[in-house]
Amino acid sequence: MSLPLIMIATALVAFILGSLTMWPLICRLGDRLTDALWQLEHDPATGLLNRAGLRAAHASLAEAHSAGPIIVVLIDLDDFKSVNDTHGHGRGDDVLVEIGGRIRALVTLLGGTAARLAGDEYAALLPVRTDGLARIADTIVKLCSKPVELTADGEPLAVTVTASVGLALAEATDPFEEAALRRADIAMYHAKHHGRNRHAIYEPGMAMPAPDVRRGPRLRDRGQPNGEATA
Repeated sequence: MSLPLIMIATALVAFILGSLTMWPLICRLGDRLTDALWQLEHDPATGLLNRAGLRAAHASLAEAHSAGPIIVVLIDLDDFKSVNDTHGHGRGDDVLVEIGGRIRALVTLLGGTAARLAGDEYAALLPVRTDGLARIADTIVKLCSKPVELTADGEPLAVTVTASVGLALAEATDPFEEAALRRADIAMYHAKHHGRNRHAIYEPGMAMPAPDVRRGPRLRDRGQPNGEATA
């Protein structure tokens, strides 16, 4: 074998051996990158999409060739602060995870996408179905109000929360936060205004209730991703 061929073969072997040595590191870096990308769009506690993830999901719907009407859902647990005050933040987090799992199961069954926006506030994007908005909303309200079974000091503990749910029909191409989510937000506040543990559906011309029946700035309004909510 000539010297050039020997040199080429030696370099090739060295490259292969180097690649084999580096492959585990490359795999680890790839896994870390995948995990970092996942965390950018997901809530770490529930595994649901976060606000950025839901925004991206809406953008995908808007860009789809078959973009059409969608149902936007906003779910806010009622007076969740009392759960943390009574049972502690740890069990409060357990309740949030359980409720998030219930919402995800239903929304997935309906062919939609679920998210946790902040604290005790969830959202979903659903395709328009023949089920009807009221039926979907009632199902969500009932799912949230079903007792969450926990354990405290070795003893069973049932924690019950309720939810106010707002729904709005929107075009997938409508601005997400300024239009679609805003309408569902207004409807949700009407559900709270009329007694909580119920739903309201946005109608054209519906306005946000007066400030005295609202709960003040929320975490997502202040630009904070998660934390304790107060209503």
